[in-house]
Amino acid sequence: MPLAVLDHKFWFPNVEEALEDGLLAIGGDLHPERILLAYKKGIFPWYDGDLPLWWCPNPRFILIPEELKISKSMKALFKKQAFDITINTNFEAVINACKATERKGQDGTWIKNEVVEAYTHLHKLGMAHSVEAWQNNQLVGGLYGIKLGKVFFGESMFSKVSNASKYAFISFVDQLKREGIVLIDCQVYTEHLESLGAKMILRQQFVHLLEQLI
Repeated sequence: MPLAVLDHKFWFPNVEEALEDGLLAIGGDLHPERILLAYKKGIFPWYDGDLPLWWCPNPRFILIPEELKISKSMKALFKKQAFDITINTNFEAVINACKATERKGQDGTWIKNEVVEAYTHLHKLGMAHSVEAWQNNQLVGGLYGIKLGKVFFGESMFSKVSNASKYAFISFVDQLKREGIVLIDCQVYTEHLESLGAKMILRQQFVHLLEQLI
């Protein structure tokens, strides 16, 4: 089946039509309505060159907040309050720091200027959120993502100091639990998040959860 090419209308093909690597569609734009529709269906955008690519991999990497694992070393950092954590204090600084972070095995970044503009707009609309980790009044780590219903869709994280992003993530998961969030989408596998309790589930199961929680 040929890859779907999106137009000016806000639509997506059935996620089961995705290629083996999870690529579902190409093109379109990053209009807020299109992005939010994508997340509701379990789809997320990455950039390659000048075009957005839309993905829905199988299996999907997720974290159940109650299943969060905190290592002894991280507990020790919390005991001495190694970082100060804020939420939605400086979204643009966080997303730009994520953009500037070099990723192992990646050539460049998928966070293009268009992505920064689109998600900053979603932040102003109250849909995108950032978490900041501070040390000596310097921003040293953080993450951002989209919150819809009872789901948080994590997008990217960065650390300038060892364990800063983990500290921010653990702190935020605690906040999300208090807000009634029951599912965190981690998109694709990372060893970093697996150590915190993230796991793989089938795409069909993930999409079914979204239908219940959004």
